[in-house]
Amino acid sequence: MSGSEIKKVAMLFAGGPAPAANAVIGTAAFSFLNAGIEVVGIKHGYSNLIDFDPNQPLVEGRDYINITQADLAQCRTSQGIIIGTARSNPGKGVSAVEHLTDPVKSAPLSRVYNALQSIGVDALISIGGDDTLKTANKMKLYQDTLPASAKRMPVVHLPKTIDNDYMGIDFTFGYFTAAEFLATEMRNLNYDAAAGRAYFVCEAMGRSAGWLAYGAAIAGEACMVLSVEDVVGEVRGEETITEADGTQNTRTIMHMEKIVDRIVKMMLIREKQDLPYGVLVIAEGLAEYLPHKYLAGIARDDHGHIAVASANIGKMLAEEVAKAYKAKTGRNRKVNGLQLGYESRCAQPHAFDVMLGSQIGVGAYRALIEEKLNGVMISVGGQFNLSFVPFETLVDPETLVTKVRYIEIGSDFHRLARFIETPVPD
Repeated sequence: MSGSEIKKVAMLFAGGPAPAANAVIGTAAFSFLNAGIEVVGIKHGYSNLIDFDPNQPLVEGRDYINITQADLAQCRTSQGIIIGTARSNPGKGVSAVEHLTDPVKSAPLSRVYNALQSIGVDALISIGGDDTLKTANKMKLYQDTLPASAKRMPVVHLPKTIDNDYMGIDFTFGYFTAAEFLATEMRNLNYDAAAGRAYFVCEAMGRSAGWLAYGAAIAGEACMVLSVEDVVGEVRGEETITEADGTQNTRTIMHMEKIVDRIVKMMLIREKQDLPYGVLVIAEGLAEYLPHKYLAGIARDDHGHIAVASANIGKMLAEEVAKAYKAKTGRNRKVNGLQLGYESRCAQPHAFDVMLGSQIGVGAYRALIEEKLNGVMISVGGQFNLSFVPFETLVDPETLVTKVRYIEIGSDFHRLARFIETPVPD
């Protein structure tokens, strides 16, 4: 389908919220409406589409809304997500290209396709993280398997995550707002820590990479930051576990005692500087590297990931540091563990994120209508320059899995954090 044939587009948002979500949704809708193209907002991600039954049509107001210009007043800077979100995944059963032609494995994708067709949708815009990008790619590939006579909806994806660990784009919308929100909390905690000569170990969101932890630590004047990228050298190890069925699995772990020792050394250095307090930041993803003995009873999701929030690694590490400090010095030092993150996801968006989100939203219009593209992710770089990244460069063509963008060890961003934290000799 060419861009000129698009008369109605559908937009949906999936996964966790992010500041400036409405800047993306609202600006995209505004662009299409001004061109005389109808805009349907699918409510709560794929959750109302994944079990579609032709005998029970989608209901306007419950399953979707027809977005109008009046709906977009003061939208760009508003909090929350005007069309809601959910984590339903219609591509869950598809892990290889051949699964797309398996009627059972591809059935949820088929139901989503039929649901959108039932309300006359000509193109799909998905907004979400890497899992949602994978689903968008599968929606595009699924349609490629349909008979030549079947209607095809171009699919474009708009990248979203406060974790900022997305390949193909410099910064994702909401990242800087979330980092600033957490940094504000950390700056407040610094005063609390100074008053009581204590420490706070703040666990920031970021399962796969440390962008949010690092950004918040730099802006929040933390005395140390650690993330999954820092599990290298002497703190990195391996552990072999024998499963219930007798099979053995080897996994990468971090040596907790060496990390704890490094933190205690930092505390002692700060005492010599007459700074017997501070805020440390760790990325929640470090929980994936905990030795097995720390993970007893922690559930795993469908992807095999542990429930990082349940691991509560910030509190765990705080307790270990307090014990090690007393063993080293004979003195007590209060060390508090805190989980931070959820409260930042719908914070009032900053101007940068509003501008970035707005350009990404406009990118959806330009990709579909001006460029007549299909199967691309909208990217912004430089002076808010738009580019369109093909799905096949972001998703492994065999496994259909996306790649995580880590902070590069030794990069200038990584070194920035090292320059401004309390230095600990190796």
